[in-house]
Amino acid sequence: MKKALIIGGAGFVGQHLARHLHDDLGWQTAVTKLPFENPHVPFAEVYDLDILNQEAVTGLLTEVKPDYIFHLAAQSSAALSWKKPAMTVDINIKGAVNVLEAIRTLENQPRVLLIGSSEEYGKVSEAECPITERQEARPGNIYAATKVCQEMIGKLYADAYQMDVMATRSFNHVGPGQAPIFVVADFCKQVAEVEAGTHEPVLRVGNLAAARDFTDVRDVVRAYALLAQKGQRGEIYNGGTGRAVTIASILQMILGQSTAAIRVEKDPERFRPLDAPLNVADISKLQKDTGWQPEIPLETTIGDALNEWRKAVS
Repeated sequence: MKKALIIGGAGFVGQHLARHLHDDLGWQTAVTKLPFENPHVPFAEVYDLDILNQEAVTGLLTEVKPDYIFHLAAQSSAALSWKKPAMTVDINIKGAVNVLEAIRTLENQPRVLLIGSSEEYGKVSEAECPITERQEARPGNIYAATKVCQEMIGKLYADAYQMDVMATRSFNHVGPGQAPIFVVADFCKQVAEVEAGTHEPVLRVGNLAAARDFTDVRDVVRAYALLAQKGQRGEIYNGGTGRAVTIASILQMILGQSTAAIRVEKDPERFRPLDAPLNVADISKLQKDTGWQPEIPLETTIGDALNEWRKAVS
């Protein structure tokens, strides 16, 4: 039986990934978390881990002996990275180096997937879309810059030590269980609170003109599992649907599934200092190497996310 270790497995993507690996693939699954986190993965081995503690990382990997490692641990909010840049650098760069160094000491080398972000591409023109992996990285925020650095370091380890390291540049993923610091979850939470009568019937929004490539998280984790098995050493893979949807369209889908009359107001606090107008993936490389295809319609994703928030606020 294959064994996977998800570093940073208590978060939104990590818990979905753990369920997919265990339920759909039948893999033995271990996840790491921070002491205050409580992931809902009763089928998995769960370990507390601070990735800034090199000895702890090395000790855990030596104990678990995984066949595959998914490195999800990150400070993943672009907005928060402007407010806490040093913390973002520590977790996203130093933490990744600690993981790679620990892997390098293992006798049996696992295959490693480093999770990056489409934010690495920064502001792109319409002529540059859909974005291929050959596109120059032009990070427009601190979070994106740290992900570019993590990716470059991973490539160095792959080349210098022949480690089986691959990386993703994942475009926006959404679905049930996502924290409301991200736009779709934020909108769904606000709408659910209005429906429950705990929030005034006003939805506060940021930039609605931006167009993004949104993928259901359950499709995303299928792609990650396939990449871990079939991806090529040292390569970078876009993850997305190949289709851009404006934030305004997302908002209308959510409002269209709501039972309440809600007014929309722009909130200056919700605008980023820099924000790319268009971001859509060319996913031909991912499809060629893994055979992956997105399966879940965006309307279904939004309905599932909204229903999850309805349960949470009721």
